[in-house]
Amino acid sequence: MKGTLRQLCCTVQRNCHISDARHGTDYGLCTYLLKMREYYRWENGLDYEASLTNESVGDWLTAREALWESLVDDNFDSLPIDGQVYDPFDVEAINQSLEPLGLVYSAGYGAKNKPLFFLGHLERREEPEGISVWVAGRELARDLSAPAAMNQGGRIYIRRESFRRLLWEKFENWRWQRADNALGRAFSHYDFESQLQSSLDLMVEKELAAVLLHEKGEYQAGRILGDQWNEMVLELGHSVAELMVRAVRDHWADCQVTLPQLLEDEDVASLHFYIGGLTGMRKSLFPALISAYEGWYQDRDWQRFYQLVSEGQAHWSGLATRLLDCYRSRPVDTRSAIKQMVEESIF
Repeated sequence: MKGTLRQLCCTVQRNCHISDARHGTDYGLCTYLLKMREYYRWENGLDYEASLTNESVGDWLTAREALWESLVDDNFDSLPIDGQVYDPFDVEAINQSLEPLGLVYSAGYGAKNKPLFFLGHLERREEPEGISVWVAGRELARDLSAPAAMNQGGRIYIRRESFRRLLWEKFENWRWQRADNALGRAFSHYDFESQLQSSLDLMVEKELAAVLLHEKGEYQAGRILGDQWNEMVLELGHSVAELMVRAVRDHWADCQVTLPQLLEDEDVASLHFYIGGLTGMRKSLFPALISAYEGWYQDRDWQRFYQLVSEGQAHWSGLATRLLDCYRSRPVDTRSAIKQMVEESIF
C-alpha cells in the first residue's frame, strides 16, 4: 500500500496545485503572501516558531508560481486507489475505499468556485444528532486555501491541522500590534507567550467545538434550502453577490445554532473568538451583531445579546428564502438583483 499511498498523495497534491494555479490571484497581495508563507511552513514541515528567511521563501515562491503556470490549463487527475480509478469529486466512493486505511479525503468548491482538495489521516468519525462528522488530523495533501471545516454532501469535514495553522496565523497577525479587540481578548484566555504549543492545542480543542456548531447550522440551513441554493452560489461565482449570499447563509447558521449555544454556555472566550473571526463581508451585512457584542462586552447583558440573535435568525432565514425565490424567477441580471436585495436587508 505504501507505493499506492505515495501515488495517491502525489495525485491529490497535483490537483491542489492545478486549483491554486487557477485561483492564486483571487487573494489580495498581503493575504496571498501570508498564506504562501504558512503553506511553505506546512510543505517543509517547519515549526510555527521556526525562522523564515526571505531568500528561502522567495526562491520557493518563485518555483511554486512557475509550477502553477505550467499546470494552469491541465485537467484534474483521477485518483488511483488499490487498482481502482476514481473521479476526484466522487468523495463518497473514495472515502469508502480510504476509511479502512485510516484516511479521509474531501473535494468541493469554496469561495469564488475554487475547487478544494485535501487528504489526511482520519482521527475519528462521529454522528452527533445524525450528522456524519469526519475529523482529520495530519494532512498529506492540501492546497493554498485550507478551510478548517467543510459541509459537503451531508457530511461535515473538520480539519484539525488546518485549524491549528489558522489560529497560529491569526495570533501572529494580532501580536504585531496587540490591539484591544475581540481576537486579542480571545487569545488572553491562553498563555501564548510562554506556552505557545500547548495554548494552541487547548484553543484548537475549544474552538473546534464552535466550528462544528457552525457546520451543524449550515447543514440545517442546507436541508431547508435544498440543492438549488448551491446551484445559485455556483452561478453567482466570482462576484460580490456570491460573497453576499454565502455570508447570508453563514449568519443564518450562526444565529440558529452557533450563537445560541455559546450564549447558553456563557462561553466568553469563544464569543470573543467568534466576533474576531468575522470577515469583512459578514461584518458589513450584520453591524447590529458587532454593536451587540460591544454592548455585551461592557455590561455582560446576555439577554440583550440573546434578543439580537433571535431577531437575526428570523431575518437571515427570511432573506435566504427570498434570495432563492429571486434566483428561481431568473431576472435579467440575477447578480445585480440579488446584490440589491442584500444591500437593502443589512441588519
